Amino acid sequence: MASETTFATAHTTTVNNPRLQVLNGLRAGSFPLMTFMAIPTVRMAQIVALTGVEGIIIDCEHGHFGDDATHNAVAAIAGLGVSPLIRVRGTSHDIIKRALDTGCHGIVVPQVNTAEEARQVVHSSKFPLQGGRGQGSTFPAIAHGLTTPEYMKTANETILTMIQIETRAGVENVDEICSVPGVDCVFIGPNDLAQSLLGYTPARGDEPEFVAAVDKIIAAGRKHGKWVARMVNDGALAKEARARYDTVAITGDTKALQNWYIPELALARS
Repeated sequence: MASETTFATAHTTTVNNPRLQVLNGLRAGSFPLMTFMAIPTVRMAQIVALTGVEGIIIDCEHGHFGDDATHNAVAAIAGLGVSPLIRVRGTSHDIIKRALDTGCHGIVVPQVNTAEEARQVVHSSKFPLQGGRGQGSTFPAIAHGLTTPEYMKTANETILTMIQIETRAGVENVDEICSVPGVDCVFIGPNDLAQSLLGYTPARGDEPEFVAAVDKIIAAGRKHGKWVARMVNDGALAKEARARYDTVAITGDTKALQNWYIPELALARS
């Protein structure tokens, strides 16, 4: 199982086809960087993929993505040697199945609050006998350059299953959630977590309840051999996070555009 190995071995040695790496370019001791994508165009996918990130999380929870745009973005990102992941909009079986049929390298599932929800996510993400994922589409195999039988033999080991802990209930149940086999990574959603715990967002980051929640999530992930991730706002915070996390997602395309334009326009008008 991927969750019982390291990033490097899970996604470079379990299959012969190197394109089946979940986060392309991972090496032992590396710190992969990801980002979110909310704007649904092939050109945006290509632009972001050429920045040097290892993974792009296509945001189907809050982004402006339909089926066509998601399939196109997955193909464009993977075609440039970067791993496309999809943040789905919920834990339902049909939603997860639809996302995986694009050929993405993994899923990110928001607001997982209980171990039972985590088990349902794993069940929907894995082919039998590990789960109940159905096979009907040729698209995921094509996306990996494999035949359908080849894809089905390797997908359970190479598709990354990430769940987000971002509510008070999720924190309370995080030890049981992290004990679920097949969950590869727990991803801290700091803004929703702050909203759930404190009633406001973003957190300053030093609030005792927020700090305790983050510490509890990290400890549970480490205890059960899961990778731990979170979103951060910039490169400096990502560098700082290397001491505690296995990977981070640095903001996203919409924020990146604003973060350039706003100060540049202010400078031009000064």
